[in-house]
Amino acid sequence: MNKIYQTASAALEGTLFDGMLIAAGGFGLCGIAEDLMEGIRNAGVKDLTVASNNAGVDGWGLGQLLETRQIKKMISSYVGENEEFMRQYLSGELELEFSPQGTLAERMRAGGAGIPGFYTPTGVGTVIAEGKEVKEFNGKTYIMEEGIFADLSIVKAWKADEQGNLVYRKTARNFNPNAATCGKICIAEVEEIVPTGSLDPDLIHTPGIFVNRIILSKAEKKIEKVTTRTA
Repeated sequence: MNKIYQTASAALEGTLFDGMLIAAGGFGLCGIAEDLMEGIRNAGVKDLTVASNNAGVDGWGLGQLLETRQIKKMISSYVGENEEFMRQYLSGELELEFSPQGTLAERMRAGGAGIPGFYTPTGVGTVIAEGKEVKEFNGKTYIMEEGIFADLSIVKAWKADEQGNLVYRKTARNFNPNAATCGKICIAEVEEIVPTGSLDPDLIHTPGIFVNRIILSKAEKKIEKVTTRTA
């Protein structure tokens, strides 16, 4: 099976529909599938629910989908760095389900493992726990969180072989391995495609069994906050 597609729009063809749930890897601008996000914007699909740590920055990454009002709801742990995200949330234009970072990562991992729910102490006694099942184990209180089962996963990797085995680079690993597993379809945007068999099996972070389609990234790398010194 050929998993390699020439463009983001070609890779996304047949996967998008209004009202779908998308799991997106990345943290800030690190490890985000820029070309795929632009492809989703260009497709015009709407009423999306997106599970992602945050929504990039204004006008870039998921931020461009907020500007075009294609996202109805975000499942995120962080709202900062994106003024449009904050504005839409505070004005009631955007639904937001806050999920602590570790919980969000585990919800994606659980979905990928076929686990519908799990118990965690994170969020007990806070607004995070409102409306959720509460249970005690060995005298400690836990709340139940649901696994995320997405219609589509979009991830960014450093390298992929032709079978879709993925290697992430440093902190770009972040949410990507968990996001990759929890979608019915996973599309990986990668910086380099290498021949099958050329990756060290011990260094593969996401096995190709989870990856349905691959594109070679053409996106310009952006830095969220540039910090320099005068001397």
